Amino acid sequence: MAKIKFGTDGWRGVIAQDYTFENVSRVALATGRFYKRHKKSKNGVLIGYDTRFLSQEFAERTAEVIANTGLKVTLSDGYCPTPALSLAIPKFDAAGGVVITASHNPARYNGFKLKADFGGPEEVEYVARVEKEANALSKKSLEGIKKSFSDLSKKGLITRSNLRQIYVDDLRKKIDINAIKSARLRIAHDAMYGAGQGILRQLIEDAVVIHNEFNPSFGGEHPEPIAAHLGELMKFVPQGNYNVGLATDGDADRIGAVDEHGNFVGPQEVYALLLKYMYETKGVRGEVVKTVSVGEMPDKLAKIYGLKLTELPVGFKHVASVMISRDVLIGGEESGGVGLKGHIPERDGLFLGLTICEMMARRERTLGELVKELFDQVGPHIYRRIDTRTTEQYKQKVLGKLKKGLKEVAGHKIDHVLTIDGYKYFFADGGWMLVRASGTEPLIRYYCEADSKDKVDKILEAVTNL
Repeated sequence: MAKIKFGTDGWRGVIAQDYTFENVSRVALATGRFYKRHKKSKNGVLIGYDTRFLSQEFAERTAEVIANTGLKVTLSDGYCPTPALSLAIPKFDAAGGVVITASHNPARYNGFKLKADFGGPEEVEYVARVEKEANALSKKSLEGIKKSFSDLSKKGLITRSNLRQIYVDDLRKKIDINAIKSARLRIAHDAMYGAGQGILRQLIEDAVVIHNEFNPSFGGEHPEPIAAHLGELMKFVPQGNYNVGLATDGDADRIGAVDEHGNFVGPQEVYALLLKYMYETKGVRGEVVKTVSVGEMPDKLAKIYGLKLTELPVGFKHVASVMISRDVLIGGEESGGVGLKGHIPERDGLFLGLTICEMMARRERTLGELVKELFDQVGPHIYRRIDTRTTEQYKQKVLGKLKKGLKEVAGHKIDHVLTIDGYKYFFADGGWMLVRASGTEPLIRYYCEADSKDKVDKILEAVTNL
């Protein structure tokens, strides 16, 4: 039986290798036992799932196992975005929730995310409890799961609910849809075959959507909304004379954007643009929270605005923990996941995409113009990330070299190092570089941001060949 390990965002595994019905059942049983002790246990838990291979069946098995513990389960009546599930949890006053998804991972993966009663990632210490209990369970532990999905449904312990519609209705209240429509923005959405498909069209009827059908293989693409996977959208937008292109990942909690010229607007720019819009146009105040892989534009804006800034390890669970305990204006990470004040303490790709459209409409600027305005304010910031698939042995070798310390990279002297998650090096002549192991895939990630593409490329070439 596979060892269960929750990473930066849930437990993930390769389908039929370690992500099996038996192992999912172990995690589900541990989850049910944990939430059975929750103060809101009488209201049960919610379960959602994405468009991956067998996600619905894994979700139904999870519901069956949890309901066998005596907990009431509300199961989404179809695939739904992760933020839709998170949003619904406090509305049902539920103890927590589960999303069957591997988010942006390749199609061969699936996963199991835990969501807390406040509508965001479950807190680290509680996830650790579920992980520990799941690993302590054996095949024999599952023999007590005797009541079938059908029988549990007849008894009312498993019911279904349209979580997508609850989510759409909420977005309609929080986004200025009339402003977007009045601006006559031409919007293209790449759903990447994920759980966000169809939703944007319910709000903006004239929006055009590509990769908007059920395809568990994601068309052979990696459902992560970064430039490497958005070539079609980057051509589609200028060819069709669209004002903006939006892309959401497999479970629609991350956003990618393309401007009117087909240029990819990366998550670093998106984070900074949202901060700027929230503070300058909407008049929202609060703390700025970012993970270690986010660049320095938020730091510069926070300094201009006089706002406190906090830097955390990678993983939105760390951000959410701060968002529910302090007055946070914006919290997010480099991967396109951002939470905004006034919404849920959760990443939400569709909400962010619509907020970008609202920003364009209210500011009467194109996305390209907004990016230029941002760079005029904080200076040029060129960012690039390289992901290298690796073995555990090679990963430890690389991290071991970094632990010994570096004095310079590609001729750029290192000023100081931050080690809250991997090794983040700040250069004396400006810019930074981060090396860390992925918490969701067997990868080493290399990040760099500086004021020129040449500097970024040379630093990344040097560090990947250490």
